[in-house]
Amino acid sequence: MADTAWTHTTVLLQEAVTALLQSEAGCYVDATFGRGGHSNLILSQLHPKGQLIAFDKDPEAVLVGHGIQDPRFSIRHQGFTHISDLGPQSVLGVLMDLGISSPQIDNPARGFSFRSTGPLDMRMDPSKGESVKAWLERADEQDIKEVIKDYGEERFASSIAKAIVTRRQEHGVPQTTTELAQLVAVAVKTRESGQDPATRTFQAFRIFINRELEELQQALEASLDILQPGGRLVVISFHSLEDRIVKQFIAKHSKEQFDRRAPFARPQEMAFKSLGRTKPSSDEVQRNPRSRSAIMRVAQRLGSSSEVHA
Repeated sequence: MADTAWTHTTVLLQEAVTALLQSEAGCYVDATFGRGGHSNLILSQLHPKGQLIAFDKDPEAVLVGHGIQDPRFSIRHQGFTHISDLGPQSVLGVLMDLGISSPQIDNPARGFSFRSTGPLDMRMDPSKGESVKAWLERADEQDIKEVIKDYGEERFASSIAKAIVTRRQEHGVPQTTTELAQLVAVAVKTRESGQDPATRTFQAFRIFINRELEELQQALEASLDILQPGGRLVVISFHSLEDRIVKQFIAKHSKEQFDRRAPFARPQEMAFKSLGRTKPSSDEVQRNPRSRSAIMRVAQRLGSSSEVHA
């Protein structure tokens, strides 16, 4: 059943769509449909011969997408790594909004938030894969520590991992989001003003259990193949780990690539031209505090119509 009780405010809505659309008659990809904010605005500006293909691994998001009755629109119940299925140079623009949607956070049943009691799940697609609770039941202390440190950039990762394993040995793993948050709060000695002690740990577990960073890298690489020359890549990220990957990917492909094994060979030409970054305005942050950490990066695909990225 769709989460109709929870609403979502799309971040950088107009800015992202303006950056994306190069021709009203093109084929575009909304690689992270969410609740359809970007998709609906794209469709409102798309030519009758245009096309929009959306992807999302969350079945509730896909259900919302199926409610869009527009012959130019289709949605696939797949993660955004599957944009590679679209074929070489088949689209004029790819939009990736990497933020978790408000309905996912606000619905306690999804287990993403430490602010309300829910099952310790955090899967984007609850029908597949392993929940956080199931993983914590089998992971060793070192693995838990590394996930919290690497994906949450949490300096108290060792203390938190130890507390989780001790709790598991004595009483079993935490059963709910609030139980985990309370456990973390005891292990975290200090925290930045205004930030809950569990913030970084919950971020780490969500990123890890959904393979978010690995899938982001794969989707970015796929964009090289599917974008036509002149097409745009637009990515909105919400934390430093994501933004670093996007920034480095665009930078890498915005310069000629030399093969050190063949120093006299012709360098591979630039694949992208960086078009800079945009952050939400102060007005948007005031209206929607969840937008405050967002960064949008835009790049334009270079190359000839005959080129196919290898």
